[in-house]
Amino acid sequence: MTVDAHVHLWNRATDPQPWIDPRTMAAIDRDFSYADLVRMLDETGTSSAVVVQAGNRMAETVRLLDDPGRRIAGVVGWIDLTADVDAQLGMLAAGARQSLVGLRHLVHVDPDPDWLARPDVGAALDELGRRGLCFDLVLRSWQLPLAAKVAEARPGTRFVLDHLGGIAETTDDDAWATGLRVLAAHPHVYAKVSGLAGLVNDPERLRRIIGVAVEAFGPDRLMYGSDWPMARLGAGPVPWREAVDEMIAGLSAGERHAITSRTARTCYRLSS
Repeated sequence: MTVDAHVHLWNRATDPQPWIDPRTMAAIDRDFSYADLVRMLDETGTSSAVVVQAGNRMAETVRLLDDPGRRIAGVVGWIDLTADVDAQLGMLAAGARQSLVGLRHLVHVDPDPDWLARPDVGAALDELGRRGLCFDLVLRSWQLPLAAKVAEARPGTRFVLDHLGGIAETTDDDAWATGLRVLAAHPHVYAKVSGLAGLVNDPERLRRIIGVAVEAFGPDRLMYGSDWPMARLGAGPVPWREAVDEMIAGLSAGERHAITSRTARTCYRLSS
């Protein structure tokens, strides 16, 4: 039983995605439904998936939590962490069909480059830790040092680094590796091998990147994610899954199982 720890579902009638450029992103310039997700999971030989928010909107999180799809293992949603956390989480819990397993904020596009360091955000992150919820970090590689400081100050909260910290969007692999190792030094931080489908055609670089991630986090804090449907902008979800399997083939069976299933289940406390 394998888990895809990072997928998206969007219906642009209710959840606009203005960042999608119809010219350069034609492969994802449409809605993606639960039925589409099931087909992708079948094609990649994956049992279930964690659905992650694509926009900083409560309405999207409500919709995702209301999806009855049986192969959705959990939802990483969004709330305003600068507002009343208790009230928002209480509203989301009412009538939800899916489990809220974590929260995320699009830090990499927030107008405030120091959003993660805000005192009110810090208090909210502490509350997530008390409630057993993860916080997904989606950021650029230059923000890794800030993320490390925030994680160090909050040992009671589990953090999940999405897309290995934006390595696909930088050319300074050395600076990225340094930042990644500092963040990985905190045992309550996990990471997703995701968002890298565009690097499949550069196997040498991809091998180095995944090698650094395995060395820094270890298999028990790494999890596979397709970043579907965004993976369609790169090699696609099937070639990406094949590339990941090839890159981790030298690990033991238990270590491979951790990356493709156990870590996600443990970190997000998934029940399916």
